[in-house]
Formats: sequence, structure tokens, C-alpha cells
Amino acid sequence: MEAFRLLKPGGRFAVSDVVTRGEISPKVRESVLLWVGCIAGALDETEYRDKLPAAGLEQIDIEPTRVYRAEDARGKFFSAFVRAVKLSMTF
Repeated sequence: MEAFRLLKPGGRFAVSDVVTRGEISPKVRESVLLWVGCIAGALDETEYRDKLPAAGLEQIDIEPTRVYRAEDARGKFFSAFVRAVKLSMTF
């Protein structure tokens, strides 16, 4: 992850993104794509929790800021602040 390379120890990673919760069928992703283009490529919160430590970041926090309630989504899509911290020089 490029963000890890750029951060100093103690540096913070933060992004506002659309995140999914649980398995999303391709049919639902395609349907939802019609109303929000970025949902089709949204990472699941578990993927964020796996990928950020793999990139060397720690203290992962995913704070939902808006949960989408569209019928197709069934509460599985939300906007979130995703935060992590680079604690050490190695990973």
C-alpha cells in the first residue's frame, strides 16, 4: 500500500469510502450500480481489516457515517471513515 510508504511512524491513514457488510450478490451489485457507481467496487469491512494490517497499518477503525437503506442493499452498504496508524518502521 502506497500510503504506508509515505507515512512516518505515528502517521495516520484516513479515507472516507463506501464499505460493504457481508456478502453482496453480483445481481445486487449491478442493480445498486445504477444508483451509486462506487458501490460496485466497494471493499467489505473485513477486506479493509485484512488489507490495512497487511500493509503495515494498525489500530484499524471503521466508523459508519451513513448506512444506505435502499431495498436492494438491505443495510449492507454504508459510508464510513476508515482510519489506521503506522506504528513502526517495519512490517
